[in-house]
Amino acid sequence: MLARRLGGHKCLGSSSPKLSFGYTKMNVSSRGYRVFSGNSSTACTELAQTITERLGVELGKSVVYQEANRETRVDVKESVRGQDIFIIQTIPRDVNTAVMELLVMAYTLKTSSAQNIIGVIPYFPYSKQCKMRKRGSIVCKLLASMLAEAGLTHIITMDLHQKEIQGFFSFPVDNLRASPFLIQYIQEEIPDYRNAVIVAKSPSAAQRAQSYAERLRLGLAVLHGEAHNFELVMSDGPGLASPSSLAHARTGLELPRKQSKAAESMMPKEKPPITVVGDVGGRIAIIVDDIIDDVEDFVAAADILKERGAYRIYIMATHGLLSADAPRLIEESAIDEVVVTNTVPHDVQKLQCSKIKTVDVSMILAEAIRRIHHGESMAYLFRNIAVDD
Repeated sequence: MLARRLGGHKCLGSSSPKLSFGYTKMNVSSRGYRVFSGNSSTACTELAQTITERLGVELGKSVVYQEANRETRVDVKESVRGQDIFIIQTIPRDVNTAVMELLVMAYTLKTSSAQNIIGVIPYFPYSKQCKMRKRGSIVCKLLASMLAEAGLTHIITMDLHQKEIQGFFSFPVDNLRASPFLIQYIQEEIPDYRNAVIVAKSPSAAQRAQSYAERLRLGLAVLHGEAHNFELVMSDGPGLASPSSLAHARTGLELPRKQSKAAESMMPKEKPPITVVGDVGGRIAIIVDDIIDDVEDFVAAADILKERGAYRIYIMATHGLLSADAPRLIEESAIDEVVVTNTVPHDVQKLQCSKIKTVDVSMILAEAIRRIHHGESMAYLFRNIAVDD
């Protein structure tokens, strides 16, 4: 159960029968590992401090700061020779600075003869850029290569945007899940959740929603419309040519009549209005997703669900980026509550919007650190986890 509140977050205490791991405090120096925080911002080190408290160790002594010309400098204040080093790096709004901090700290520890360097990156940055889009690039693959070159030998992350991202890395990646924590929140904090229906914001999110619905024994609804089709159009890649470009590829060339049907099939995809597949009338609607950043799609979905008769609307997401005007839009929308985990710092957004709630996932991150250091199996952390989560 949600046992206590810590620092304004709803924390899942170690006494919980559902999510307890049963580890004990240990002497960090005798065990040969250190835990460092890679963030120069005090607000971003909160997760690292919570994890080290659960492990019963002290946060490693280091200084991370920006020079006057914005160069990143890292000074490690203690010996790390021959030890396992865990770098906890949350990603604030300044993503590129956080990435450079992680790279510089990893390289500093590598040159200081650390045995293994494990990055604990709950939200992996650039994970949305994991597919080829037009003449763009797969930036997520570039970042994976940079982390390996900097010295990382392992990564612990949570709910990657696409599971295939793990294939970008040349070293092990443990992709943890936040769904047990979010499901526990639904069961304990949403009154009459038995009258709820799990909603997928787009057909591409239907598998995740179905996993939640099956474990909670609830109904399922799927939104189909503008946002999903836009993503498909952007993901078609550089090899698809439009009919108009084919028609004008050569001066004066016209498509033969026999190819008219093929040309019609290649017409640009139109964006149909958002529709709901499933019954939400008189129900609580719970939209589940991995990331909530730009909230326009969520606000539009909430409006449609309200029109279809849903009387309360919740959004459950692992990573609460909540960029730009997201807090204001949520506050003014039909959304009743947005529940995210503390993988990404969002204290400022919570001050701007009372509807944002936080679930603490430091317990599973701390247990992952302990198991990796001691060479124990990680399978325990994936009990009752569906493949589609």
